[in-house]
Amino acid sequence: MQTATATETTISTDELLPLCGGAVSAADDFLARARQSVRDMVSRDGKVNAGEIEARQFAVHGLAWMATYVEALRQSLAWAERLAEAGQFGPLEQLLLQLGFGGYLAELANGIAMSQIEIVRPADLGLDGDDLIAFRTAAVQRLIEVGNTQFERDRLAGMLVDAASGAEFGELGLDETLSMVRQQFRRFTDDHVTADAHGWHLRDELIPLDVVDAMSEMGVFGLTIPEQYGGHGMGKTAMCVVSEELCRGYIGVGSLGTRSEIAAELILHGGTQDQRDYWLPKIASGEILPTAVFTEPNVGSDLGSVGTRAIRDGNVYKVQGNKTWITHAARADMMTLLARTNPDHRGYRGLSMLLAAKPRGTDDDPFPAAGMSGGEIQVLGYRGMKEYEIAFDGFEVDGDQLLGGEEGNGFKQLMATFESARIQTAARAVGVAQNAFELGLNYGIERQQFGGAIVRFPRVGGKLAWMAVEIMAARQLTYYAARQKDQGRRCDLEAGMAKLLAARVAWSSADNAVQIHGGNGFSLEFPISRVLCDARILNIFEGAGEIQAQVIARRLLESHN
Repeated sequence: MQTATATETTISTDELLPLCGGAVSAADDFLARARQSVRDMVSRDGKVNAGEIEARQFAVHGLAWMATYVEALRQSLAWAERLAEAGQFGPLEQLLLQLGFGGYLAELANGIAMSQIEIVRPADLGLDGDDLIAFRTAAVQRLIEVGNTQFERDRLAGMLVDAASGAEFGELGLDETLSMVRQQFRRFTDDHVTADAHGWHLRDELIPLDVVDAMSEMGVFGLTIPEQYGGHGMGKTAMCVVSEELCRGYIGVGSLGTRSEIAAELILHGGTQDQRDYWLPKIASGEILPTAVFTEPNVGSDLGSVGTRAIRDGNVYKVQGNKTWITHAARADMMTLLARTNPDHRGYRGLSMLLAAKPRGTDDDPFPAAGMSGGEIQVLGYRGMKEYEIAFDGFEVDGDQLLGGEEGNGFKQLMATFESARIQTAARAVGVAQNAFELGLNYGIERQQFGGAIVRFPRVGGKLAWMAVEIMAARQLTYYAARQKDQGRRCDLEAGMAKLLAARVAWSSADNAVQIHGGNGFSLEFPISRVLCDARILNIFEGAGEIQAQVIARRLLESHN
């Protein structure tokens, strides 16, 4: 790593937090200007117009990304301030904060990468030179100029190398209980997942049942279910910590809990008391493995167009239609099934949610139930639970298992789960990014070229430094969304931002870790090849990045009315 020279300029510990605070204020003002400008673009007669939002999608989505960056900076600063108050804001944490501010402020001023080929610049949002001058306050300018230099990235890379050798990797800002949970699940992942995950992926195998059983014993499936139903009654922040640590080993293992989380959330908040009493203890114990059956061919994110029918016939509903991209469907014991119970109502009003019991299947006979058939969808990654298509032809569901006992509420019930699902997906993405970072760092230390470890080269160390910075920012944004949820506050905006950023960070981290591996990264022998495939799905499921940006932007524009 480089050493400092007399000409290098660094930001002192005493001035860093005040500088970052000033920069957040400037970024807030910059965002307010952008929001007003974009609102003017998409308004007719003083009101936000849906057609104009669609027509100006690039600017609208750019506003969502700008707001996400500003919130990521705010939560990174809040994390640093908590650490400073606790006496834990050490040199590594300071560099993570400093580089993050230097990098994201520069992107706010010059262009944010919504994807690898879509850079949204201030001018795209209707901002002009005066707006940029107002944004570039003394604090912002100093952080842009010296906050994220090669010298500082080299310093951070050196600290990360030391951390890999046993030094403290950096404080996450968790309380004592959550820190213990994190350590417990880190040990579980190291002992039960990491060594075998790549083999499961290469052989395209379901995660072994003994691992699923061990997860049940650890309380994964009942983590957020109230104690009265056999769960642990912990919050969404704990869910994030657990999901992150499990996905650090393998996304499939971490995602097993997602299906239980969605099902439990649906039943807890939308079910009858009898449904809660029956299903929740079974989900919490792992006796019942649920799956979510929402998506249909040619429907995707447009759930209002769901066509699968569930028609009441005496004491049962008979289901007719097709579903796709159903995760862990063969092994599942219960489906949360979104179907149209009133064919006369198109759109959302005719949809209901059914709690449909089913027998477990096998690879040879995935759906051994009358009126139900289907097969596996071959996929690049995310293989440990498998994806399926399902065809229903008169499949029967007990009429008492209409969620909530009243038809027509299915879409509303599903929407109530989106906050938790997206927060958990953000946490899964952070775990995948962390996995990619650790693989890249270890390879950079071990790989010898030109007389030494390749991590000493600035463009290798720099990649690792920036991975660490963005993982920190995405993690803190995710924890913030989870805390909002735990406090009973509406957090669809925060959850969407966390998912949007974390998904991109996971892909970027995996891609750069492959680059660090060079040709070996393209070999199926090396686990980073799996992590790259796994990371790619995160920007698609639980709301594709484009849908996520649309939802965030609409909230921002509507709240400005």
